[in-house]
Amino acid sequence: MVKLQLIQSQLKQAIEQRAALNDLPAVYRLFNGFYEGNPGLTLDRYGTGLVISDHNEPEGDLEDFKEIASFVLERVEGLQTALLKQRQHADEARKNGFLLMGDSLPDEIQEFGLTYALDLQMNQDASFYLDTRNLRRWLLDHSEGLDVLNTFAYTGSLGVGAGAGGAQRVIQTDLNSRFLAVGRRSWELNGLPTDGCEYIPGDFFRVMGRLRHADRLFGCVILDPPYFSITDAGQVDLQNQTTRLINKVRPLVAHEGWLVVVNNALFLSGKDFSAELESLCQSPYLSFEGMIDVPQDVIGYPETITDPPPVDPAPFNHPTKIAILRAYRRDARQA
Repeated sequence: MVKLQLIQSQLKQAIEQRAALNDLPAVYRLFNGFYEGNPGLTLDRYGTGLVISDHNEPEGDLEDFKEIASFVLERVEGLQTALLKQRQHADEARKNGFLLMGDSLPDEIQEFGLTYALDLQMNQDASFYLDTRNLRRWLLDHSEGLDVLNTFAYTGSLGVGAGAGGAQRVIQTDLNSRFLAVGRRSWELNGLPTDGCEYIPGDFFRVMGRLRHADRLFGCVILDPPYFSITDAGQVDLQNQTTRLINKVRPLVAHEGWLVVVNNALFLSGKDFSAELESLCQSPYLSFEGMIDVPQDVIGYPETITDPPPVDPAPFNHPTKIAILRAYRRDARQA
């Protein structure tokens, strides 16, 4: 970790740039050290809770982190507690996070008028991704009357956004049933119809096979996989195999339905990802409709950014690359 005085200077500037966000739902990134001059350190606000994530090898005592937490809590109104996640620590509990300051953590947050359940210590992540905020907004605006399939749903925030946007039915599927349980609570917190959402725990490849065998079609399919994972049913590799995953879900998209593709591979350039999508869209049955930007607070601001990402994400604005495709069915076009 760099000197505390330098970190405080960086944090002061970052907080000032994000000051306007204090009037919005209080869920945003306060500091992205990867871009803003302190690689490995990020600070996120979740309602009344500050989450400090240290991706570096742990060293020294915790006093520096306590100083950082105190510095931020004194300057950001409404923050009451601070949680530290040491992502490289040998102790799983330290990876998942422990309280530095305060007595209890928030278990709910608000965004765009919706309430989402939180479990900030459930795993190394914070149970709610900040970089897909604009995608949740898009789903609120584009899901009316649709059947929506949310694959790799994690805690289901995208599916909840679709449900609140008027989706007729939402299916949330993920390998981990604990994650889906958080999504179920978010659904209930918003008073959405109990029978409007189905939760399917299971392997992506097997679940997609069952849905295809049952001839299920969806007006919107969300594909937001982890960067890399392996099960006995298949492999997810966003660096090298995005097309393979897209082709797994394409048969499930209804005629003129949406296919939302998220790729967060840090070392896959935006140019290469765009070329992959362009190749797929040479077919008359798939078209590229646009991109969704990652919110500026997640990245940083021109006044605070000192380090570019290791690979250029352009034309996307962040390594989390979000593309909107539209699918067409051969049988419908030939009818």
